Amino acid sequence: MGRMRENPRYNVISMRVSDEEREHLESLMSTTNKSISVIMREAMEYFTAHYQQDTLNQKAA
Repeated sequence: MGRMRENPRYNVISMRVSDEEREHLESLMSTTNKSISVIMREAMEYFTAHYQQDTLNQKAA
């Protein structure tokens, strides 16, 4: 039986990318030694943080 994980991930999300975008992702994977999944999770965290900051800035203006 497989090992038990603290935070199991059961959901799969797929998306279509262009050849250029795929090459960019592969370059990021090579440079960072991270998987596409890890890169995309980090991208979501980055986007969320900046989106929230932009929303706060818009409300303050």
